Amino acid sequence: MLELKAETLTAEAFAPFGDVIDARTSGSFPINNGHTQRHHDLARIEIVDTPSRPLISLFVSQPVTLPLELELLERHPLGSQAFMPLHEERFIVVVAPPGESIDPAAIRAFVTDGRQGVNYRAGTWHAIHSVLEREGEFLVVDRGGLDNLDERPMAIRVLMA
Repeated sequence: MLELKAETLTAEAFAPFGDVIDARTSGSFPINNGHTQRHHDLARIEIVDTPSRPLISLFVSQPVTLPLELELLERHPLGSQAFMPLHEERFIVVVAPPGESIDPAAIRAFVTDGRQGVNYRAGTWHAIHSVLEREGEFLVVDRGGLDNLDERPMAIRVLMA
């Protein structure tokens, strides 16, 4: 079994896998006559083929227990997938670079601070949604279609650093 320690999520450390979504680190500008601050273009949404459309969904996830025991990694080869917590829920992110196979030495684990979201690039391997402490609600943006999911068995144990 592969054992990982979840490290602090930063844009630099996560860059090989996608984008960290964090309004605190973005440029912003006022809109709506100054009543709204727009944090613009926080992640690059990818749709690899044209027949499908982007989806906006709400996920409600139950908390996991630690150490987190994972049985598989999945990927969405035809589009990115973004998760943004709605109520400052912290969650664990387990990722591996895109490719047909998964190199165990390249798998990384991160823990968000509750105000960060992630956008997995198309094809990035990742674990199930793993919220900590309490039930979590997440805004999710991804690509529709039943042809956009691959799963690979992988025994992984994630510990907090």
